[in-house]
Amino acid sequence: MRTTVVRRAVLTASALSLGLLATACGSGDSGTKAGGGAEPQRSASAPAADKGKSAAELAPLLVTQADLPAYEVEADAAAKAGGGQSAVPDKAECKPLVQLQSFVPLGKPAGTATVAAREKAKKPGEGASVEDKLDALKDGLSVTRTSVGLASYDGKGAEEAFGTLKAATTACGGGYTVQDGTEATRIEKVGSSPAVTAGDESLAYSTVMDLKDGDKATMQFVVVRKGNTLATFYALNLTGEAAQPKAVVEAQAKKLG
Repeated sequence: MRTTVVRRAVLTASALSLGLLATACGSGDSGTKAGGGAEPQRSASAPAADKGKSAAELAPLLVTQADLPAYEVEADAAAKAGGGQSAVPDKAECKPLVQLQSFVPLGKPAGTATVAAREKAKKPGEGASVEDKLDALKDGLSVTRTSVGLASYDGKGAEEAFGTLKAATTACGGGYTVQDGTEATRIEKVGSSPAVTAGDESLAYSTVMDLKDGDKATMQFVVVRKGNTLATFYALNLTGEAAQPKAVVEAQAKKLG
């Protein structure tokens, strides 16, 4: 992909997929991380809800391997690498969308936590033919990888962050251009995605990126607010067509209560 930030995310997904492909043609298992859950309560009269959670408090609320058996759940290297602070849209109102895609927190969260969930590719059985192994390689490259982020805010910070994202999806429907250093990437449009019912309020949208040479990439985004915590989901696929990460969203929303 053309921007530094997006390329970093895709390369991370590539590395993860290629690692799986090597396993598919040989043997071995990938590692996972674990955690727990809790239920925040939304109430204007509850003082505790006004204080955001720290990173340590958010970490146990992230989805784990046990929550998503059909996925490989792991640390999100792309989100940890960050580096998206230099990405600037040509339209100021589109900045929240660029921040979400660039792994830059919206507003001033009290704490953040991230994880990644990658669909498991089919592995060839014992004694599989070369053709079956090649099919497994192709399957490994066509899986969708979802970055999951939690951010908790003091006061009404989560509501404000959600509001800026929602407004941006409307204002930037016709697309925008992102400048990252000497690289410019065109987002051709911001469109709606199947509605998601979760948390206190939710938002689902997609972006279509111009990869030049006639190629396009469609990425899926979902944002769920539960009390003063914002859960964000960014799904991409190396084939260029990511599906909405419904199972990942449902599992994470359930852990938030």
